Amino acid sequence: MSNSGRPVYLKLRDMIAAAIIDGRYPEGELLPSVRAFAADQGANPLTVAKAYQQFQAEGLIEVQRGVGMYVAPGAAEALRRSERDAFLNREWPEIAARIRRLRIDPEDLLHTVD
Repeated sequence: MSNSGRPVYLKLRDMIAAAIIDGRYPEGELLPSVRAFAADQGANPLTVAKAYQQFQAEGLIEVQRGVGMYVAPGAAEALRRSERDAFLNREWPEIAARIRRLRIDPEDLLHTVD
């Protein structure tokens, strides 16, 4: 499934979500500032702010005025759950259909995973 048609703020959101799930931004840790993250990614700060606002609306980050944005308690598990649901309900059916269409043996797939 290609990400090329997705808005940039959603791609940035996915990057941040993966970092939270992977523990690169642990719960309670300060996230990079909008400007710092934008500079790192070569993105517009307003686009990064939009991604951060979505996390805030979902209760996954907390804002402390004058200090910054922190990963909220439970954010990693909530993101893991929503990412798992999205994968199983949207991505997996397409992948499974392609596996069947290409007549790929599931055993072969298991041996290709590191």
